Amino acid sequence: MPITRRKLLNRIGLAAGALGSGLGIGRQAWGAVPGAPLFPVSLAQWSLHRTYFGGGLTARFREDLRSDPDSVLKGEADPLDFPVLARTTFDIDAVEYVNTFYFSRARDEAYFSELKKRADGEGVRSLLIMCDALGNTGDQSEPARQQAVQNHLPWLQAAARLGCYAIRVNAAGQGSREEVSRRVAESLNDLGEQANPLGLSVLVENHGGYSSDGSWLAATIRRADHPAVGTLPDFGNFRLSPRGVEPVVSYDRYRGVAELMDQARAVSAKSYDFDEAGFETSIDYRRMLEIVADAGYRGYVGVEYEGRRLSEFDGIRATRDLILRIGAELSARVQSPSSPS
Repeated sequence: MPITRRKLLNRIGLAAGALGSGLGIGRQAWGAVPGAPLFPVSLAQWSLHRTYFGGGLTARFREDLRSDPDSVLKGEADPLDFPVLARTTFDIDAVEYVNTFYFSRARDEAYFSELKKRADGEGVRSLLIMCDALGNTGDQSEPARQQAVQNHLPWLQAAARLGCYAIRVNAAGQGSREEVSRRVAESLNDLGEQANPLGLSVLVENHGGYSSDGSWLAATIRRADHPAVGTLPDFGNFRLSPRGVEPVVSYDRYRGVAELMDQARAVSAKSYDFDEAGFETSIDYRRMLEIVADAGYRGYVGVEYEGRRLSEFDGIRATRDLILRIGAELSARVQSPSSPS
């Protein structure tokens, strides 16, 4: 009898309960569960940014975020209910938060206690907080660079309160590749020192500019030289040229993910659109997930839908189902005995 998506998810849940609460975090192996996908699935909150913001980002978004952060939340959905939405609407039991939905709440302990209560009530695991709009970790100005590091500290505390294992930060700045790499590495080392006592990791995503060069980012992480610092490879986000600048210059996405997997403690499955067979039209998901699997990674793979043809809800479901589908195929391949020579 074919294994349905719900049965696959149930088997994943049973495996988690049997093998311990820490399993599946970071790079750790999920365990060989017959018929189950190779990777558990999480939901990145950015997949719902139009739902929360009430539409796309405006030209004043960053200015409004700094002056009146709650004003950007023009949608009907409440970010406080994100874990409930993940479980009840998408049958996903692990989430990745985005700080811009909670920007005014950075130091609000009661708010994050309530968020944790709602996640726990649904049996949803809080994995990490993606942090944006906090300054450049590679800023040319040393005071500005240090301020960017300080701006991340409340989010480390929030992540710890939620029971997360990491925050995601950006590697950005002005200057040459070497200069920015040196400053970013210094910031990452500083953040690693702050994260380590909290039992947290500091992860960097390929997210534009130099960071979308897989070799540059991998080298910068090695340069940071801290056990709490790692990567969060994203299947998209390999555009090297600034937005609005033509021609578009991009880094090879498959090479980039492969270069970042050695230090990966999370993976973001970016998606944009799907064909009638359920495959992503711009990214070869089987090839990507084979790269992830071959690197020995067995942690969460996060759904991060950014398309517009499908609704956010339908895009999330399509991405989730594709990860589960290919993950189950890869799991069967891994568990099958070797063919006789």
